[in-house]
Amino acid sequence: MAEVVLITGLSGAGRSAVADVLEDLGWFVVDNLPTALIGTIVELAAKPTSDLERLALVAGRQHAEVLTCVGELRAENHDVRVVFLDASTPELVRRYDATRRRHPLADQTDGLVESIELERAMLEPVRAAADLVIDTSDLNVHQLKQRIDHAFDTISGSRLQVAVESFGFKHGLPLDADIVMDVRFLPNPHWEEDLRPLTGHDPKVRDFVLETAAGSAFVDQFDELLGALVPQYQAEGRSYLTVAVGCTGGRHRSVALAEELAGRLRQRGVAVRTTHRDVSR
Repeated sequence: MAEVVLITGLSGAGRSAVADVLEDLGWFVVDNLPTALIGTIVELAAKPTSDLERLALVAGRQHAEVLTCVGELRAENHDVRVVFLDASTPELVRRYDATRRRHPLADQTDGLVESIELERAMLEPVRAAADLVIDTSDLNVHQLKQRIDHAFDTISGSRLQVAVESFGFKHGLPLDADIVMDVRFLPNPHWEEDLRPLTGHDPKVRDFVLETAAGSAFVDQFDELLGALVPQYQAEGRSYLTVAVGCTGGRHRSVALAEELAGRLRQRGVAVRTTHRDVSR
């Protein structure tokens, strides 16, 4: 039986770009597929005579209806995962302005922003039920490819895969986070002149953050919490989990803590990757 990934999400958020990456990884891809045909394609791929082992389907304009289709396929014991592509409204507006393309819901609204927000509301149930949500607002093509490479790594694909992401609250919350931890209560290296130009990757900043009583106690307790939660998420059947750690600017405390937590999770045998959204800002 083929492994099936259904790609959905907001128009302009990168559905076709993800399809291109999966195609490069050896998946058989069908883009802009009407929802009514998804079941037919999966059934064909599941036939004994089929040589399709990995099938990626990009939902077309009826992608608000995919949950019914996914439920039917899973009821028939098909291995289906849903990837939802998200992006902020300002970024989607910028992309539409750059490409001069028309939004699919333009006929139902009075402007681009209203079209984007209408589609966002329509797809909220799909987003909530997705196995993996990727916020592409700040990702270039190469970074998106790295995200997909990790998510569909054939070696670690049978385990829960955890992404630990650092970010700055002043730049907004990550749209794809499952767990968000605020570490702004810790001493801020930004106010130390010798540490301000550095980032959380530097040992001096790491020591400043983690070797305080508050930092040491926090990372031990949060590590213990994640150690208890990860098996529960895995038992629930989750394939992906994104843990976001935020400080004010996303350059010092959150970076150091994200790396420390990722290292501890790896010691537990968890498949982990780290990203630092705002470290270069």
